[in-house]
Amino acid sequence: MLFLFIPLLDDKAPVTDTNIPSHLEQMLDILTQEEGERESGETGPCMEYLLHHKILETLYTLGKADCPPGMKQQVLTFYTKLLAHIRQPLLPHINVHRPVQKLIRLCGEVLAAPTENEEIQFLCIVCAKLKQDPYLVNFFLEVGCYDTKKKKKKLNRVKENALAPDTGQSLAEEQADHQDKPQAAAAASTSSPSSNNNNSNNYNLVSSLLNLTKSPDGRIVVKACEGLMLLVSLPEPAAAKCLTENTELCELLTDRLVSFYKALPQSMDPLDIETVESVNWGLDVYNLKEDAAVFTGKRALISFLSWLDYCDQLIKEAQKSAAAVMAKAVRERFFVSVMEPQLMQTSELGILTSTALLNRIIRQVTSEALLQEMVYFLLGEEREPEAAATIAQNPLRHRLIEHCDHLSDEISIMTLRLFEQLIQKPNQHILHSLVLRPAYDPLTPPPELPDDTLDLEEDPLFGDDISPDNRLSGSDWLSSSPPQSPDHSKSDGKTEVHKIVNSFLCLVPDEAKSSYHVEGTGYDTYLRDDYCGICQRWDWRGNPKPFEKCNLDAPFFEGHFLKVLFDRMGRILDQPYDVNLQVTAVLSKLSLLPHPHLHEYLLDPYINLAPGCRSLFSVIVRVVGDLMLRIHRIPDFTPKLLLVRKRLLGLEPEGITIDHMTLLEGVIVLEEFCKELAAIAFVKYHAAASSSP
Repeated sequence: MLFLFIPLLDDKAPVTDTNIPSHLEQMLDILTQEEGERESGETGPCMEYLLHHKILETLYTLGKADCPPGMKQQVLTFYTKLLAHIRQPLLPHINVHRPVQKLIRLCGEVLAAPTENEEIQFLCIVCAKLKQDPYLVNFFLEVGCYDTKKKKKKLNRVKENALAPDTGQSLAEEQADHQDKPQAAAAASTSSPSSNNNNSNNYNLVSSLLNLTKSPDGRIVVKACEGLMLLVSLPEPAAAKCLTENTELCELLTDRLVSFYKALPQSMDPLDIETVESVNWGLDVYNLKEDAAVFTGKRALISFLSWLDYCDQLIKEAQKSAAAVMAKAVRERFFVSVMEPQLMQTSELGILTSTALLNRIIRQVTSEALLQEMVYFLLGEEREPEAAATIAQNPLRHRLIEHCDHLSDEISIMTLRLFEQLIQKPNQHILHSLVLRPAYDPLTPPPELPDDTLDLEEDPLFGDDISPDNRLSGSDWLSSSPPQSPDHSKSDGKTEVHKIVNSFLCLVPDEAKSSYHVEGTGYDTYLRDDYCGICQRWDWRGNPKPFEKCNLDAPFFEGHFLKVLFDRMGRILDQPYDVNLQVTAVLSKLSLLPHPHLHEYLLDPYINLAPGCRSLFSVIVRVVGDLMLRIHRIPDFTPKLLLVRKRLLGLEPEGITIDHMTLLEGVIVLEEFCKELAAIAFVKYHAAASSSP
């Protein structure tokens, strides 16, 4: 039998001057040895004594009074080692989880307390035990109001039962015997959700960890964050509800995120924001001198990104309902309250910085719930067909899309990069909002087209008599294409892939092509890209019908986003090189996506649209028509074009200024874009063919 006797000769003497620490160590050794000598799950007499004589309650009382001085630290250490070393489940016992709950309340009361390290170690071991057996968390949810008479009556019964020798009670028996207890009442509420409506639960374990996240000691903060990560992942609905409704966890996440964001400089170089090293929360190393030498605000940026990463990972690990609540809090208190005014401002420098930061945020977010709320913040939740009269319905979405065609090329490029990043995220609503809501809109007038614009059927590029000189010959891929037929479309309505590929490759006239003069820049280079890996198949809702089966009599509105992209594409010969690269990058990313409407609209030259409606191919046709008129006005066009290509590839040094540089660079981008679209169409076709039964 274990006999615990702690002499208190002088309550003012430090505990280290007494034999209490050695007695506690001896008691722990005895309990550990006893468990090792018995079969698994069997309770020995020493453990029975500790449980039934409420030794842990006694230790808690001494620890709370910190008598003798330093006793709190000793008690915390003993509790931590007891829970860590004893393999049998102790927390289900009322004489364990009740003093543990009381001790939890003492943690985090004072910041930078001398017992802070022991406090966080104790809290983390409790969290680890709950992670092993999540149902135990119900014993740590304290109900704020319950029937006092029932409490007193059943507590008397508990007192009587405590005299019984049985100490190996199961969790179910403990719950049945002590339903009056606040902890067990919360457990019972999991099977009866309505019983929770009239009760206010306190989650002291979370509250204590939240207090310790404010510690000046960074190591304590990281450990507290780790504890919270364990608690949010517990699957118990009552705990998840209590976590979000009765603790300040959401406030901590959002307030600290806002604080770090507001600490950033008003203006930063977008390149610095984009290229700063990836930061995992808790692992960033402070070196203020080096950070300041790299660029102003680097330390503040890393701190912000580090906390953003923690929020993202916390929501990613959280129980589903808790994750949704936390993500919504981030949306309302950070994105809407702080970021939206920054994105809607008129200062070009401010727009550029906030857009670059938003781009970095989009790149970093991986949790499904937070991504969903961020998408709703940026694009809205509308799913109905988009009409020209309603494009400004969501001011932020409208402003961001308009920034793709901003007077400032820097803002345009950064916003296009933002959308390029966004459309690669695994969220269907992004694509639905941006490109899958075009509609035949009776209120939308057809776009004005040049008088000399040819219909696709009248264009020589679309004739069946494409000359052998213009066709690709001797290519390996052509042998695997479907057999040729005199019709444009196969029996299933899909245009033959070889016709699509040739249509794109033959768009740019020979005198405007320069890639065949430079080794390693042919069409086959795009076929080496891993387009198959990018073409992920999503379970698109419904079974969208082909455009040919839509009502072609009503005017067609392509959607605000595609309208801006097509407008930009139409000016490819007159825009800076970097802008053209970004516009084509976004369009190629969209073309990769396997949605049937998107594939048909962006990659099928023979799509059947109403007169005056644009497709990507028709936009390029008009650009080529404009190019044909300009080529003859520029002397030595082909040699200049080749020289510009070699300079862009770094094969020729920069020399004398070449006239019409913007036009020549635009032609090179146009040629490369057509080759890329041909490669995408080819690989998507064969990827779909190989995956079909």
